[in-house]
Amino acid sequence: MTEKKDIKSMTFTELTKELSDFGEKPFRARQMYDWMHKKLASSFEEMTNLSKDFREKCRERYTYTTLEAVRVQESKADGTKKFLFRLMDGNLVESVWMRYRHGNSVCISSQVGCRMGCRFCASALNGLERSLTASEMLEQIYAITRLTGERVSNVVVMGMGEPLDNYDNLVRFLRLLTDENGLNIGQRSVTVSTCGLVPGMRRLAGEGLQITLALSLHAATDEKRRSLMPVANQYSIQELMEACSYYFEKTGRRITFEY
Repeated sequence: MTEKKDIKSMTFTELTKELSDFGEKPFRARQMYDWMHKKLASSFEEMTNLSKDFREKCRERYTYTTLEAVRVQESKADGTKKFLFRLMDGNLVESVWMRYRHGNSVCISSQVGCRMGCRFCASALNGLERSLTASEMLEQIYAITRLTGERVSNVVVMGMGEPLDNYDNLVRFLRLLTDENGLNIGQRSVTVSTCGLVPGMRRLAGEGLQITLALSLHAATDEKRRSLMPVANQYSIQELMEACSYYFEKTGRRITFEY
């Protein structure tokens, strides 16, 4: 039996080609993409303008990523909500929804666990279980939108995991999130946080994206940083600053520093 493809991680171009290979007209891809990324359907069954036969074929061929909210905690102070989501394989990730005057922000996870081992972060306590797919990152935003009934205008990839340690899925997620055919969140409204994976920072600079990069610095000296963050044994602060300068030169986008 062939492994099912992850349909929600496909770009609009990939989906169009995928369905045309099965003899479907181009408008079918537009309908499906709208259901997945604009109407935020939680299953094939909700796609009511697609025939029952076609939906059945889709169920046989594709996985349709959805998340189950197993716990929601709300702050009495400002209404911030923290969601614990169960993935389809039973793993758990956390996401946070925050309401601001300028719109709603969601902070999402990029991995189940983390291998970076930063002393101040609970995500790394049990190491890395696995990286999330692009659809699992997207679905955190989609599920929160469905549950709150409110549009998300800003996204921060700063939850569990190191985003640049899941590079290919991260970039695919960013392109899907900001695609004009989908949710169409502005690239300048997206922030990606990193503990300082220099090769990934330099690679990201060449992707042609206009996102904000946030660097977890947390120390002004290499010695102090190494005591807090094992990644500092691999990349010095000087190398980090050179990568930051390179990112700014290539993108014109500011870098924010977390301390």
